[in-house]
Amino acid sequence: MKPTKKKSEFNKKFYIKWMVIAMTAIWAAIAAVWLSMHNWDTEESMQALAQAFTEQPAETEQQAPTEQEEPAVKEEQAATEEKTGQPEAQPEKQPKEETPAPAPKDATVYPDIDQLPAEPTIINGILLANKQHPLPASYAPGENAKARAAFDSMAQAAAKDGLQLVAFSTYRGFDRQKQLYEGYVAKDGQAAADRYSARPGFSEHQTGLAFDIGEAGQEQHWASSSFGETAGGKWVKENAHNYGFILRYPQGKEQITGYMHESWHFRYVGKEAATAIYNQNITLEEYLGI
Repeated sequence: MKPTKKKSEFNKKFYIKWMVIAMTAIWAAIAAVWLSMHNWDTEESMQALAQAFTEQPAETEQQAPTEQEEPAVKEEQAATEEKTGQPEAQPEKQPKEETPAPAPKDATVYPDIDQLPAEPTIINGILLANKQHPLPASYAPGENAKARAAFDSMAQAAAKDGLQLVAFSTYRGFDRQKQLYEGYVAKDGQAAADRYSARPGFSEHQTGLAFDIGEAGQEQHWASSSFGETAGGKWVKENAHNYGFILRYPQGKEQITGYMHESWHFRYVGKEAATAIYNQNITLEEYLGI
């Protein structure tokens, strides 16, 4: 029994001895390879070895926050939603600034001009004269023949209903209008005169197409708003379009036409335009789209 025990101990020591020799040989081989990679320079090899051990942890530390950044943000948003019970509010988009629409022109105001135009304004075949569209001082067509013929036909139709219509004022030239306007200004002041009388060059009567209408024997209602309440005034208002005339200055349209309501002032525009204006209950300016 004793020899067997001694032999076992001998084998164990022999095995350990050769293991040590083998490990030493392996590390020697590794060291030789490392040195050969660095030109057999011991100092350079040691620096490279130290750098290899120090760079790896730093690299790991830089990457760690990147991997956890998105979950951290999501957790923060989740915590906010949990507290409020609503998703985190997103910044509102600022509405685009819109250019305000230009204010509508006030037709009662005369333009600031130094002289009258050289030509009259004609839109869609219709001669226009108002506070924004004056006539040349030299424009003098006289009373329009078609307008006179249309009025005579209308007067004959009214006579059948027992009404005697009279056109007490039609064409007025530039000089006559100047005389009348200056008289009204002297009497009532310019602001008041501008509401019911046109300045010279701005009057529809200068076109020869405007007819101031009244009823014979009812002179007290001529050039008065009361004409609209008479039998003759009501008849003309309801039938004038059939003969090509329109009530030029309707009630409540002063800001569009430029003048206060005149129940006696009618303008010849032809049957087609007159009928359209009457049926739509609009003004000449609205019909022409200005």
